[in-house]
Amino acid sequence: MCDDAQICFAEVVAGSAQWLGRGLSCVCAQRRESDARPSFDLTPSEEECLQRLQNRIDIAYDSSIPEHQEALRALWNAVFPEEELHGLISEQWKEMGWQGKDPSTDFRGGGFISLENLLFFARHFPKSFKDLLWKQEGDRSAWEYPFAEAGVNITFMLIQMLDLEAVKPRTVVGAIFLKFLSENESAFDILYCIAFKLMDRQWLAMRASYMDFNTVMKATRCQLEREFLLEDITRLEELPSYSLLTL
Repeated sequence: MCDDAQICFAEVVAGSAQWLGRGLSCVCAQRRESDARPSFDLTPSEEECLQRLQNRIDIAYDSSIPEHQEALRALWNAVFPEEELHGLISEQWKEMGWQGKDPSTDFRGGGFISLENLLFFARHFPKSFKDLLWKQEGDRSAWEYPFAEAGVNITFMLIQMLDLEAVKPRTVVGAIFLKFLSENESAFDILYCIAFKLMDRQWLAMRASYMDFNTVMKATRCQLEREFLLEDITRLEELPSYSLLTL
């Protein structure tokens, strides 16, 4: 694992993209023998899927766009169906783990896709989502990670890990992911859910606290990379950590 200095979670989640995901560039998994000289040429289907995902990644969150406003409201309604949201800027958002009353300020590193990821998680794996939100599993720290801000960081970490801003994948893990993506358009969103649940499992196993967040994120990335390189993994649902998710 890399030996970067530990970074305060507040710095990780609050600042620019250079803070988000900092120190997560190490490749912690080793290639299989058969992957010593992999080919990263893409099929037309993989190229098309990668382009669509890159288009999603390029969209910044804009609070003036109705679609973005509705996605934010939808997230609130998915989490708090019995509680009326008083406004897109409200102290209520702190209940979900945002830094302040305006969640848009926390999307700077992850963009609109980070909101889409959270919404996908809430809709498709509601039990796991709420277990994480309310910290219902394990012996928790007195100084826990803020849920929503952690989610933004996970989006950013996955973009780095999979090298999704490159024209073609430059790692074995990135190439494997594009095969998954070509077979399932929701692959990135599903991987996000896996990564979030795995991160929390790592958090508990390491008995982590607020200041350990970056270390936990590195461990999460390393574990995901190892699982991607396991033999006979042909889809995301076969990753060992997928079993952590519950509907």
